[in-house]
Amino acid sequence: MTFSDIFKSSFLESVTEFSVTDTLIGMAFALVIGLFIFLVYKKTFSGIMYSTGFAMSLIGLSLVTTLVIMAVTSNVVLSLGMVGALSIVRFRAAIKEPMEIVFLFWSLAVGIVIGAGMVPLAIIGSVIIGLILIIFASRRFNNTPYILIVNCNDEKAEENALNIIDKSVDRYMVKSKTVNSAGVELTAEIRVKDNATGFVNRINAIAGVSGATLVTFNGEYMS
Repeated sequence: MTFSDIFKSSFLESVTEFSVTDTLIGMAFALVIGLFIFLVYKKTFSGIMYSTGFAMSLIGLSLVTTLVIMAVTSNVVLSLGMVGALSIVRFRAAIKEPMEIVFLFWSLAVGIVIGAGMVPLAIIGSVIIGLILIIFASRRFNNTPYILIVNCNDEKAEENALNIIDKSVDRYMVKSKTVNSAGVELTAEIRVKDNATGFVNRINAIAGVSGATLVTFNGEYMS
């Protein structure tokens, strides 16, 4: 018997060694838990722009990973080939929020665990992770951060604007100050009290202030 005969025999036998019922059950559980991850991501999302494509990819990632692990665990030859194939794949999608990494690894872990046949572990673990994320997402540990941009015509208007900011917010930090022929553009990170934003109107009403803009801040500042 040659090496080629051994390879062909092993390959053909392993191809038939899988259960359609087990495959359907595993994929069904992967779909259900993937939908659960999708709903948790949608419920706990706190970024600037919600990505439907990323949310849907969490479901697909659970299904694809489950299918791959099922194939790998049933065939040693296929597992070696899969490792070689995946080693040349490069993913260049940008991660916009740190929490997206958690959901990506969660989906991968679910697919691996279900593909390995440990469905109860995937269910119990996903329920625990989902509850923890929802509980912590619903709690507010600090005031909402904002970025305030004020356009002033002179230094006096800038001082008056800073006085109102100091009296109206919990704390603030000047991030940048741009001075040109048109005046002064002041950018500050602020923490407002109880989401009260009426002080922006008072700043805009100051003589010498040409505009005031308040936007939510996701924690990343680019100068």
